[in-house]
Amino acid sequence: SACVSAPAQRRPWPCAREMSNDDVVTAIDDALYSRQRYVLGDGAMQRLARSAVLVSGLSGLGVEIAKNVILAGVQRLTVHDTKPCLLADIGSNFYVRESDVQEHVNRAQASVAQLAELNPYVKVDVQTESLELNDFALLRQYQCVILVDAPFALQRQVDQICRTQSPPIAFISCSVRGVCAYLFNDFGPAFEVADATGEEPAEAFVADVTRASPGVVTTVQHNSNGHGLEDDDMVQFREVQGMNELNGASFRVKVLSPYKFSIGDTSAFTPYAGRGIVAQLVRKSVVQFQSLDQQLQNPQCLTVDLSKPERPTAVIRAFQGLDAFAAQHHRMPYPWDADEATQVWQAAHRLGAKAADEALVRSLANTAAGLLAPLSACLGGWAAQQCLTALTGKFTPIQQFLAFDAEELVPDVASGDRVPALLHDRYDSLRICIGNTLLEKLRSLRLFMVGCGAIGCEMLKNYALMGVGSNPDGLVTITDNDLIEKSNLNRQFLFR
Repeated sequence: SACVSAPAQRRPWPCAREMSNDDVVTAIDDALYSRQRYVLGDGAMQRLARSAVLVSGLSGLGVEIAKNVILAGVQRLTVHDTKPCLLADIGSNFYVRESDVQEHVNRAQASVAQLAELNPYVKVDVQTESLELNDFALLRQYQCVILVDAPFALQRQVDQICRTQSPPIAFISCSVRGVCAYLFNDFGPAFEVADATGEEPAEAFVADVTRASPGVVTTVQHNSNGHGLEDDDMVQFREVQGMNELNGASFRVKVLSPYKFSIGDTSAFTPYAGRGIVAQLVRKSVVQFQSLDQQLQNPQCLTVDLSKPERPTAVIRAFQGLDAFAAQHHRMPYPWDADEATQVWQAAHRLGAKAADEALVRSLANTAAGLLAPLSACLGGWAAQQCLTALTGKFTPIQQFLAFDAEELVPDVASGDRVPALLHDRYDSLRICIGNTLLEKLRSLRLFMVGCGAIGCEMLKNYALMGVGSNPDGLVTITDNDLIEKSNLNRQFLFR
C-alpha cells in the first residue's frame, strides 16, 4: 500500500485544511506539554492540535524534523519517501537498522513505527508514491509541507503550488550535504505573525496621568526595569479611577523615561483620581515572502556566523552548483574526485558564485556524498521550529534563507592530509567529511557527560551516530540524578 498508518494509532482525524478555528477545543495534556504550553500559550497549542504536516525525505535530516514536530504535538504528520535504506543512512537516520538496508526497506517505512511511539496524540502515517502523482494532489491535505534534500526543480514546483493555495500552505525546504546546510521558508505572500517575540507583555501600575496634549502617564516605581515599554508600543488601560476614558481604550506610546510615557491628547478627559493598570498589547505584523524562484535570484539570508558574513549566499550558490551536477549525472559527485568537484564549481560559478567561494564549493562537492549528523540535528531543530511558527504565528520566521557550513572540519589535502579512504561501513558518511584520522580520535574518546535530559539525549544520539567511544579503548559514561517525569517525554525521544 502506498499509504500505511502506524499501528499504534487508533483515533480518526479530519483533514486539517478542512478544519476551522471554530472547531471543538482539544484538551491539552498539561502533564506532557507543561513546558511547551508555557512558551507557546494555549491558543498556539490548539492550532498545533488542528494541523497536518508533510515531511518528504527521511534522510537523517528528515527524521530529525519529523521527530521534533511529532513531539511538539501536531494533529497529523505524514512521512514521505520513495528511496530504500542504504548503508549511509545508518550513520544519519537513527531509526534505520542494518536489516532495513539488507531488505531494501523504504526509508519512511523503516522509521514510521518508532516515530509513532513518540507521541500518542499525533497520527503518523507514511506515503511512498511520487509527490507529482495526480498533479501534486497530496500536498493540499496539509498546512505545512517540508521537502528534505529535494532537487531545486521539484522545490520550485511545490513552492508555487503551496503559495497559490487559499490560504497558502507553508513551504519549507532544507538540505544537509557534506559539511554544508541550508533552509528556506515561504509562508505565502502575506503571513501574519501573531506574536513576534513570545515574551510576556509588560504591565505596570499607574501612579498618575496628566490632562494635556500629549498626556503623560507615570507608573509606580516598583522595580528597576520601569514600565518596560518601547516607542510605538500599543497599550491598554484598566481599573483607572477618575479618568474613565482610558479604561478599555488603546493608545500608542512614546517613551519619556523608564517610568513615564505619553499617550496623546488627554486634555478633554476627566481628571485622574487614582489607581489603574497599563498593559502592553502584543503586536501583530504581516511578513511578506517571495517565492523560491525569486529568492534564488537574490537570496535574503540570515547570518548565523558573524565571522563569515558573506558565507550564506556562497553556500546557496554551492548547493545550486551541486544541484546542476546531480541533474546531469543523477547522483552526487564521487567523494574527493577533483574532476567532478571542478564540474560543480563551474556550474556554481555560472549561477553566481564568486571566485572567493571556490574553496567552499569544492569542499561541498568533495563531501556531498557524506553527512555530518550534528548538522542534521541542528538544522532539524531549526526547520521544526519554523514549522511551528508557520502553524501558530508564534515568533518571527526566518526570512528567507538560513545557510551555514562546517568547512573547518574538512581534511586539508593540499597541506598533506590524506584523502579519506572509504571502508564501506556505517561511518563512511562521516569519514568522507572529516577524514579517517579525526574519526578514529572520536571513536577512541573517553567521554563523561553529566545530564541526560532533553539536550543530553540529543548529545547521546549524535555521539552514537558518530561512533564516539566505539573503539575498544573508547568509553562514554553518563550520569544524571533526576527522575523521569511525563513532561520529559515532550522534549526528548529516548525515554518512554
